Amino acid sequence: MRILLVEDDDLIGEAVRDHTNTAGYATDWVRTIVDAEAASKSVEYGLVLLDLQLPDGDGLVLLEHFRAWGGDAPVIVLTARDQISDRIAGLNAGADDYLIKPFNLDELEARILAVRRRYEGRPQNIVQVADIVIERATHSITVSGQDVQLTPREWALLDLLVQRPGKLVTQKRIEEALYAFGEEVESNTVQVYISRLRKKIGMEKIRTARGIGYMLMVE
Repeated sequence: MRILLVEDDDLIGEAVRDHTNTAGYATDWVRTIVDAEAASKSVEYGLVLLDLQLPDGDGLVLLEHFRAWGGDAPVIVLTARDQISDRIAGLNAGADDYLIKPFNLDELEARILAVRRRYEGRPQNIVQVADIVIERATHSITVSGQDVQLTPREWALLDLLVQRPGKLVTQKRIEEALYAFGEEVESNTVQVYISRLRKKIGMEKIRTARGIGYMLMVE
C-alpha cells in the first residue's frame, strides 16, 4: 500500500516515514497543502496521514477538498489538537481516525491496519486465500502450514494481491504501491519481486497477464 504523509515537522515526518517504510508501505512525505493536493491528484493512495497545522493552512481544508473531489482513501489525522471539538470537526470533515501527538509508532501502525480492514471489508486480522494464511498485524505468513519469511516489499506485494484475490492487479498499480516518489523503478522490478514471491508461496499461485499485470489464484 502507498501512503501519503502530510506533516511539516521534520522529526515526526522522518520517524513516521521510516516506520511505515519498514512496515512495508511506500510512503510519500509532503509538508504543505499545495504539495499534498498535487500528490493526491496524481497517485492512487491507499491511506493518508494528515497533520492539521500546516505552513499554508489548516489540514481540515485539505481533507474537505480531498473528499469533495472524490478522494476515498481512509484518512488518519495526526495532530496536537486534543479538544473534543477538534476531533468532532476532523471526523465531520471526513477523517476515519484521530491520533493525538505525541503518539507511539506501533499504535499508529495498528490504527493503519484497523482502518484498512474496515475499508476492505475484512474486519478480521487473519486472512486466508487457498492455503496461504496471513496474520496482518504481525506480518506472519504460512503456506500449507509452513512459516514463510518475506521482505517488506515482498509483503507489500502479497498484501496488495490478497486485497483482490482472483482479480487482476495491474503492473502500474503494483509499482505505485511499492515505490514512493523519488525512487527509481527499473523496467523489470515488478517481475523480479513477483519471481521472488512465487518461489516462497508457490509458482502456480500467481498468474501473469503478460504486459498487463498479475493475479493471485484462489484455488
